[in-house]
Amino acid sequence: MPQPARERFLFLLRTSVHDGCFTRLTLGKHRGADATLQKLLVRPVSLKTGPHFSFVWRHTTRDITKNFPPDEALAQIDALLGTDFLDAYLFTTLWDAQFQSRPDGSARTHLTASPTLAVTAPSAHDRAKSYLIPADSRWLQALGVTNAHGQPREHMADKFRQIQKFAELLTHLLTEAFPGSQPSDSSHVTSHKSLRIVDAGSGKGYLTFALAALLGDRAAIRGIEARPELVALCNRVARENHLAHLTFTAGTIADTPLDSLDVLIALHACDTATDDALAQGIAAGARLLVVAPCCQKELRPQLTAPPVLADALQHGIFQERQAEFVTDALRAQLLEWAGYRTKVFEFISTEHTAKNVMIAAIKAHAPADPARAARLRDFAAFYGIRHQQLAAHLGFNLQA
Repeated sequence: MPQPARERFLFLLRTSVHDGCFTRLTLGKHRGADATLQKLLVRPVSLKTGPHFSFVWRHTTRDITKNFPPDEALAQIDALLGTDFLDAYLFTTLWDAQFQSRPDGSARTHLTASPTLAVTAPSAHDRAKSYLIPADSRWLQALGVTNAHGQPREHMADKFRQIQKFAELLTHLLTEAFPGSQPSDSSHVTSHKSLRIVDAGSGKGYLTFALAALLGDRAAIRGIEARPELVALCNRVARENHLAHLTFTAGTIADTPLDSLDVLIALHACDTATDDALAQGIAAGARLLVVAPCCQKELRPQLTAPPVLADALQHGIFQERQAEFVTDALRAQLLEWAGYRTKVFEFISTEHTAKNVMIAAIKAHAPADPARAARLRDFAAFYGIRHQQLAAHLGFNLQA
């Protein structure tokens, strides 16, 4: 027997796609066979072959992405709604809709009249393109990402994509880290208080500004950068764009004391600066840590190849990749030991940047039991690791 609530939701979905106001869809409360699958995220993308929909299956420790043409995408959603996924949230530029399954087997669809995310409404001739960070934002022009017509400059196209991907990822991570918010309204993410956010090693501020634009005055955001000329530039652009909740200060990650905060971000902090930032965030009580490491050099001189890997690791490129893997795997395990639920995933395709690994950690439990500590030490011993910066900051002895 057809469920009126389900059919109404699917009608609203098809209508939003047909009218060009669809921005994204989240299917949640997964009840399928794969226990690691948490949710399915759907958004429109523009490919050379025409409009498609990007499906991102979000698992506990990885994401799987596939693109489908509109008709096939709608058919898949129809098959999944109410079966593998019991809840759904539809976002458009005009209204939002929420489908919820109830314990008694019934369901309801709720429609709200206002959009939840500040996105640029697609034009009639280019409906597939919509952005969390509008392309005509003045700060994007001031930082040289887009031109006066709101179009990405040719040499900054990859940076523009990175900014949009960062905004999308942070939207989901903030909702997950602060579950008191309503998933159908991202403005509630910080409704209980103004989030305190630090971007350690903010550089020219591309992603810091993106976060400020995404959250508005619902967050107080501070960028820390060692180069004074970039600090001056970013503060000027923030003032000119009336972003009073965004400030930049000069200093290094290791030497800048942090008060209590909610979110710590450190993207492409070189070598052990990533460890310094993570330690600072943990000490300041951050609930959400987001880092994209690079230049993992500390462990490479220490690596003692296990006999089975000795022949392979005589090649420099394999040594480098092994050092990167061991460094980030050790960081993820240390964060788990320190009480965080950790994810490691691809930030953005290697087609756009080689620095594409992101570690996200959400405070979830008390520091781990001795069994986890023992496994962590076994991992370090396997690779001959005697010292690592984050372990030292946390007071964790890798050789005990």
